[in-house]
Amino acid sequence: MNRINLYSDTQTKPTAAMREAMMAAEVGDEQRGDDPSVNALCDRAAQLLGQEAAVFLPSGTMANEISLWVHCRPGDEILCDKTAHITNFEGGGPSALAGALITSLDGDRGRFTAEQVRAAIRPDSRYFPRTRVVALEQTANLAGGTVWPLAQAEEVVEVAREAGLTVHMDGARLLNATTALGCEPAAFGRLSDSIWIDLSKGLGCPVGAVLTGSNSFIAEAWRWKQRIGGAMRQAGILAAAGLYALDHHVARLTEDQANARAFAEAVAVFPAVSIDLNSVQSNIVYFDLPGLDAAGVSTALAKEGVEIGAMGPHTLRAVTHLDVSRQDVLAAAAVLGEVLASCD
Repeated sequence: MNRINLYSDTQTKPTAAMREAMMAAEVGDEQRGDDPSVNALCDRAAQLLGQEAAVFLPSGTMANEISLWVHCRPGDEILCDKTAHITNFEGGGPSALAGALITSLDGDRGRFTAEQVRAAIRPDSRYFPRTRVVALEQTANLAGGTVWPLAQAEEVVEVAREAGLTVHMDGARLLNATTALGCEPAAFGRLSDSIWIDLSKGLGCPVGAVLTGSNSFIAEAWRWKQRIGGAMRQAGILAAAGLYALDHHVARLTEDQANARAFAEAVAVFPAVSIDLNSVQSNIVYFDLPGLDAAGVSTALAKEGVEIGAMGPHTLRAVTHLDVSRQDVLAAAAVLGEVLASCD
């Protein structure tokens, strides 16, 4: 059976050409700064995001947690949207590791306003936690892959700067966002004190993320990377995948966005499906099945060779990536239609 995996863009596998680049990589001791492929990837990412320096990490979650470790002291407060990855999918890391309090803002599909930030910043008093960080997620995954408009991000950052706050951007799908917006990634990088990109999602690498920031920030990030065992040795094999992806897999993200739109439009015609097509802004499609068990539908789809994850009692999420084609997403939509018809 030819399986169509729309569970997540983390499901991508390295292409044959990427594997060749990995096998041919120059390597050295990454921990000592002697791996030429890792160094090249870090230089490339820093330049891409308009930052001074970068560090290669095993995962995006580590990039978030190290950033918050560096920015916060125990008892400090982080402002982010209620759907943010750092709140919902990192095992309580900000509180367990950085000792920081998260205050969730009730944004619009993962994007809050400058006014909300201004209202949430606490007065300077020994009775209150010190509001320290504003964290943005681009794209907003749990909110449906929605994209932060550059102007809205700029307004939020302006308020944060006026209050002396630090700005962190979870850029797991930043390149999906900038592809949709038609702007350079550095436009968001210049707004941020720390910002990272994931290599193992839309870029199709097997592992890794690159965290960027100022020279002093990255020096501190390296201290935490070392402390928690994130330093690696001949990591150039992995970094070579990232370099290949930045050369060959960024421009093609437009295909994923188009395929997500095609899938959304195909399933929107089914009476059992409730979907807001305006919410489909990148490579993620959330849709509801009112009155139906989403987990049961997901299981039925899997039996027919289609992987789509249940994200709530009545909600499914499909994510497009380089391992699924236009033909695949339309075939998956057709299978969904058959499964829903059998639920009548």
